[in-house]
Amino acid sequence: MVDDRSDISTGPTPAASPRADGAGTARPVLEGPDIARVLTRIAHEIVERAKGADDVVLLGIPTRGVFLARRLADKLAEITGRAAPVGSLDITMYRDDLRLHPPRALARTDIPGDGVDGRLVVLVDDVLFSGRTIRAALDALGDIGRPRAVQLAVLVDRGHRELPIRADYVGKNLPTSLRETVKVLLAEEDGRDSVLLGQKDPGPRAGHAADG
Repeated sequence: MVDDRSDISTGPTPAASPRADGAGTARPVLEGPDIARVLTRIAHEIVERAKGADDVVLLGIPTRGVFLARRLADKLAEITGRAAPVGSLDITMYRDDLRLHPPRALARTDIPGDGVDGRLVVLVDDVLFSGRTIRAALDALGDIGRPRAVQLAVLVDRGHRELPIRADYVGKNLPTSLRETVKVLLAEEDGRDSVLLGQKDPGPRAGHAADG
């Protein structure tokens, strides 16, 4: 997850002017109000499926998944009146491409005080792509405890799965070609909220893409 977050859409993508935030020739497919609305919807879906969300623990996959998990926790608190435990789950050492890329800096794993044993853990990430990030997250989670169940919430599902993994909660399904990229920007990290659709650079791979 995360990762290489990239890719979305059907049909040709209109060119846009280069952006100061490094998004290049990309166009927005979701903006701040859209992201807020889909997170509200996902929070309601979690409460409905979890029958109140009493035992829900939200674990975000760094980096942007952590910010989304915190926002979902705030939404759940608004709906239920109770604070939902929220933390982060670093998957760096569980990735299956460690030998193929330069060493990655470790992110932070932060498990809420009561742990995950017997709880409903909702993994949160920004883009679901190949499924390999989620496989790594499941391996990492298995070394921490034994949840009652594990679910997955993602802001964007762009398809092209390589493993039999699907999301339980999806903000937006965005069918893409492999030539397209999806970049998620969040205010906590990037100064604004947006999901950008662009074209892959034909040169060496660079920047924040998505292999989630």
